[in-house]
Amino acid sequence: MNDDSPQTPRRKLHILHLLPNLISILALCSGLTAIRFAVEGKFGLAVALIGLAAALDGIDGRLARMLKSESAIGAELDSLCDLVNFGVTPALVLYFWGLREDTSLGWIAVLIYAVCCMLRLARFNVGNRLAEGEEKPKGFVGVPSPAGAMLALGPVYLAFAIGPEAQIAAWAVALWMVFVGALMISRMPTPSFKGVRIYAENARFILVGSVALVAALLTYPWVTLLLLDVVYLAAILVLWRKSARSLRSIV
Repeated sequence: MNDDSPQTPRRKLHILHLLPNLISILALCSGLTAIRFAVEGKFGLAVALIGLAAALDGIDGRLARMLKSESAIGAELDSLCDLVNFGVTPALVLYFWGLREDTSLGWIAVLIYAVCCMLRLARFNVGNRLAEGEEKPKGFVGVPSPAGAMLALGPVYLAFAIGPEAQIAAWAVALWMVFVGALMISRMPTPSFKGVRIYAENARFILVGSVALVAALLTYPWVTLLLLDVVYLAAILVLWRKSARSLRSIV
Protein backbone atom coordinates (compact mmCIF):
# COMPACT_ATOMS: atom_id res chain seq x y z
CA MET A 1 0.00 0.00 0.00
CA ASN A 2 1.48 3.32 -1.06
CA ASP A 3 1.38 6.24 1.33
CA ASP A 4 0.84 9.39 -0.72
CA SER A 5 0.54 11.71 2.32
CA PRO A 6 3.01 14.60 2.27
CA GLN A 7 6.04 14.19 4.50
CA THR A 8 7.55 16.92 6.61
CA PRO A 9 10.95 17.81 5.14
CA ARG A 10 13.88 16.95 7.39
CA ARG A 11 15.61 20.03 8.73
CA LYS A 12 19.39 20.12 8.86
CA LEU A 13 21.02 21.60 11.95
CA HIS A 14 24.61 22.76 12.21
CA ILE A 15 26.37 20.85 14.95
CA LEU A 16 27.55 24.14 16.55
CA HIS A 17 23.91 24.98 17.26
CA LEU A 18 23.90 22.14 19.80
CA LEU A 19 26.57 23.82 21.93
CA PRO A 20 24.23 26.00 24.07
CA ASN A 21 22.09 23.02 25.06
CA LEU A 22 25.20 20.94 25.67
CA ILE A 23 26.52 23.61 28.02
CA SER A 24 23.17 23.63 29.89
CA ILE A 25 23.40 19.86 30.30
CA LEU A 26 27.01 20.13 31.52
CA ALA A 27 25.85 22.70 34.07
CA LEU A 28 23.17 20.27 35.25
CA CYS A 29 25.76 17.51 35.61
CA SER A 30 27.93 19.90 37.60
CA GLY A 31 25.08 20.73 39.97
CA LEU A 32 24.11 17.08 40.48
CA THR A 33 27.74 16.12 41.13
CA ALA A 34 27.88 18.87 43.77
CA ILE A 35 25.14 17.00 45.66
CA ARG A 36 27.20 13.81 45.50
CA PHE A 37 30.26 15.55 46.95
CA ALA A 38 28.12 17.15 49.68
CA VAL A 39 26.84 13.71 50.69
CA GLU A 40 30.47 12.58 50.90
CA GLY A 41 31.36 15.60 53.05
CA LYS A 42 33.51 17.28 50.38
CA PHE A 43 31.84 20.68 50.69
CA GLY A 44 34.64 22.68 49.10
CA LEU A 45 34.29 20.71 45.87
CA ALA A 46 30.50 20.98 46.08
CA VAL A 47 30.68 24.79 46.27
CA ALA A 48 33.20 24.88 43.40
CA LEU A 49 30.85 22.83 41.20
CA ILE A 50 27.92 25.13 41.96
CA GLY A 51 30.13 28.05 40.95
CA LEU A 52 31.01 26.20 37.74
CA ALA A 53 27.30 25.65 37.04
CA ALA A 54 26.69 29.39 37.54
CA ALA A 55 29.51 30.24 35.12
CA LEU A 56 28.15 27.83 32.50
CA ASP A 57 24.66 29.28 33.00
CA GLY A 58 26.03 32.69 32.07
CA ILE A 59 27.50 31.30 28.86
CA ASP A 60 24.75 29.18 27.29
CA GLY A 61 22.21 31.93 26.63
CA ARG A 62 24.78 34.33 25.22
CA LEU A 63 26.22 31.60 23.03
CA ALA A 64 22.75 30.74 21.72
CA ARG A 65 22.20 34.38 20.75
CA MET A 66 25.61 34.58 19.07
CA LEU A 67 24.95 31.42 17.07
CA LYS A 68 21.34 32.44 16.40
CA SER A 69 20.22 29.06 17.72
CA GLU A 70 17.70 30.22 20.34
CA SER A 71 14.74 27.90 20.71
CA ALA A 72 11.78 27.28 23.01
CA ILE A 73 13.27 23.93 24.02
CA GLY A 74 16.58 25.57 24.89
CA ALA A 75 14.83 28.15 27.09
CA GLU A 76 12.88 25.47 28.96
CA LEU A 77 16.00 23.32 29.33
CA ASP A 78 17.92 26.27 30.78
CA SER A 79 15.14 27.02 33.28
CA LEU A 80 14.84 23.39 34.43
CA CYS A 81 18.60 23.15 34.89
CA ASP A 82 18.58 26.39 36.91
CA LEU A 83 15.97 24.99 39.29
CA VAL A 84 18.18 21.98 40.02
CA ASN A 85 21.51 23.82 40.07
CA PHE A 86 20.50 26.91 42.04
CA GLY A 87 17.36 25.83 43.87
CA VAL A 88 17.74 22.19 44.87
CA THR A 89 21.53 21.75 44.94
CA PRO A 90 22.52 24.71 47.21
CA ALA A 91 19.69 23.86 49.59
CA LEU A 92 20.85 20.24 49.92
CA VAL A 93 24.51 21.23 50.21
CA LEU A 94 23.65 23.59 53.08
CA TYR A 95 21.46 20.92 54.68
CA PHE A 96 24.24 18.31 54.66
CA TRP A 97 26.78 20.92 55.76
CA GLY A 98 25.14 22.70 58.68
CA LEU A 99 21.44 21.95 59.11
CA ARG A 100 21.34 18.30 60.16
CA GLU A 101 21.72 19.27 63.82
CA ASP A 102 18.14 20.54 63.71
CA THR A 103 16.60 18.39 61.00
CA SER A 104 13.07 19.80 61.25
CA LEU A 105 14.06 23.49 61.11
CA GLY A 106 16.74 22.77 58.52
CA TRP A 107 14.42 20.90 56.19
CA ILE A 108 11.79 23.67 56.43
CA ALA A 109 14.47 26.15 55.32
CA VAL A 110 15.44 23.85 52.44
CA LEU A 111 11.84 23.65 51.24
CA ILE A 112 11.26 27.40 51.53
CA TYR A 113 14.45 28.24 49.63
CA ALA A 114 13.75 25.74 46.84
CA VAL A 115 10.16 26.96 46.41
CA CYS A 116 11.32 30.60 46.32
CA CYS A 117 13.81 29.72 43.59
CA MET A 118 11.09 27.97 41.60
CA LEU A 119 8.79 31.01 41.89
CA ARG A 120 11.64 33.33 40.87
CA LEU A 121 12.33 31.28 37.74
CA ALA A 122 8.62 31.09 36.87
CA ARG A 123 8.33 34.88 37.12
CA PHE A 124 11.42 35.34 34.98
CA ASN A 125 10.04 32.99 32.30
CA VAL A 126 6.73 34.85 32.21
CA GLY A 127 8.58 38.17 31.96
CA ASN A 128 10.48 36.86 28.94
CA ARG A 129 7.21 36.17 27.13
CA LEU A 130 5.98 39.77 27.00
CA ALA A 131 3.62 40.68 24.22
CA GLU A 132 5.15 42.28 21.16
CA GLY A 133 5.78 45.97 21.71
CA GLU A 134 6.13 45.71 25.49
CA GLU A 135 9.46 46.82 26.87
CA LYS A 136 11.42 44.41 29.04
CA PRO A 137 12.90 45.79 32.27
CA LYS A 138 16.54 46.82 32.00
CA GLY A 139 17.58 45.25 35.30
CA PHE A 140 16.54 42.29 37.39
CA VAL A 141 13.57 42.30 39.75
CA GLY A 142 14.54 40.15 42.71
CA VAL A 143 17.83 38.29 43.04
CA PRO A 144 18.45 35.94 40.06
CA SER A 145 18.70 32.26 40.94
CA PRO A 146 22.48 31.89 40.24
CA ALA A 147 23.28 34.91 42.42
CA GLY A 148 20.82 33.60 45.03
CA ALA A 149 22.68 30.28 45.16
CA MET A 150 26.03 32.00 45.67
CA LEU A 151 24.49 34.22 48.37
CA ALA A 152 22.86 31.28 50.13
CA LEU A 153 26.25 29.56 50.43
CA GLY A 154 27.58 32.55 52.41
CA PRO A 155 27.71 30.64 55.74
CA VAL A 156 29.95 28.01 54.11
CA TYR A 157 32.32 30.74 52.88
CA LEU A 158 32.41 32.27 56.36
CA ALA A 159 33.11 28.97 58.11
CA PHE A 160 35.92 28.01 55.71
CA ALA A 161 37.41 31.52 55.92
CA ILE A 162 37.52 31.42 59.73
CA GLY A 163 38.89 27.89 59.92
CA PRO A 164 38.10 24.53 61.53
CA GLU A 165 37.09 26.16 64.82
CA ALA A 166 34.17 28.00 63.17
CA GLN A 167 30.77 27.16 64.64
CA ILE A 168 27.66 28.52 62.91
CA ALA A 169 24.36 27.61 64.52
CA ALA A 170 21.88 25.65 62.43
CA TRP A 171 19.11 28.18 63.15
CA ALA A 172 21.31 31.00 61.77
CA VAL A 173 21.97 29.07 58.55
CA ALA A 174 18.24 28.31 58.21
CA LEU A 175 17.29 31.98 58.69
CA TRP A 176 19.90 33.03 56.14
CA MET A 177 18.45 30.62 53.57
CA VAL A 178 14.94 31.97 54.14
CA PHE A 179 16.26 35.54 53.84
CA VAL A 180 17.94 34.80 50.50
CA GLY A 181 14.78 33.04 49.30
CA ALA A 182 12.78 36.17 50.18
CA LEU A 183 15.25 38.30 48.18
CA MET A 184 14.70 36.09 45.13
CA ILE A 185 10.91 36.53 45.13
CA SER A 186 11.00 40.18 46.19
CA ARG A 187 10.27 43.10 43.88
CA MET A 188 13.55 44.79 44.75
CA PRO A 189 15.73 45.97 41.84
CA THR A 190 19.00 44.04 41.69
CA PRO A 191 22.22 44.60 39.71
CA SER A 192 22.45 43.45 36.10
CA PHE A 193 25.48 43.66 33.83
CA LYS A 194 23.46 43.26 30.64
CA GLY A 195 23.06 46.98 30.06
CA VAL A 196 26.46 48.08 31.38
CA ARG A 197 28.51 50.07 28.88
CA ILE A 198 32.04 51.40 29.37
CA TYR A 199 34.29 53.73 27.44
CA ALA A 200 36.78 51.93 25.20
CA GLU A 201 39.76 53.53 26.94
CA ASN A 202 38.64 52.01 30.27
CA ALA A 203 38.52 48.45 28.94
CA ARG A 204 42.09 47.77 30.11
CA PHE A 205 41.11 48.50 33.72
CA ILE A 206 38.22 46.02 33.51
CA LEU A 207 40.56 43.36 32.10
CA VAL A 208 43.16 43.92 34.82
CA GLY A 209 40.45 43.89 37.49
CA SER A 210 39.08 40.61 36.11
CA VAL A 211 42.53 39.03 36.26
CA ALA A 212 42.94 40.26 39.84
CA LEU A 213 39.55 38.80 40.78
CA VAL A 214 40.38 35.40 39.29
CA ALA A 215 43.74 35.43 41.07
CA ALA A 216 42.04 36.27 44.37
CA LEU A 217 39.51 33.47 43.86
CA LEU A 218 42.31 30.98 43.25
CA THR A 219 44.47 32.21 46.14
CA TYR A 220 41.90 33.17 48.80
CA PRO A 221 38.66 31.60 47.54
CA TRP A 222 36.57 31.74 50.70
CA VAL A 223 37.44 35.29 51.71
CA THR A 224 36.95 36.48 48.11
CA LEU A 225 33.56 34.79 47.77
CA LEU A 226 32.48 36.23 51.11
CA LEU A 227 33.53 39.73 50.04
CA LEU A 228 31.67 39.33 46.73
CA ASP A 229 28.52 38.45 48.68
CA VAL A 230 28.93 41.56 50.82
CA VAL A 231 29.50 43.78 47.77
CA TYR A 232 26.46 42.30 46.02
CA LEU A 233 24.23 42.88 49.06
CA ALA A 234 25.53 46.46 49.32
CA ALA A 235 24.68 47.03 45.63
CA ILE A 236 21.14 45.73 46.24
CA LEU A 237 20.77 48.11 49.18
CA VAL A 238 21.99 51.08 47.10
CA LEU A 239 19.56 50.26 44.27
CA TRP A 240 16.70 49.79 46.74
CA ARG A 241 17.34 53.19 48.38
CA LYS A 242 17.63 54.84 44.97
CA SER A 243 14.33 53.26 43.89
CA ALA A 244 12.64 54.32 47.15
CA ARG A 245 13.78 57.94 46.67
CA SER A 246 12.45 57.92 43.11
CA LEU A 247 9.05 56.70 44.29
CA ARG A 248 8.90 59.38 47.01
CA SER A 249 9.76 62.11 44.48
CA ILE A 250 6.91 60.94 42.23
CA VAL A 251 4.44 60.93 45.11
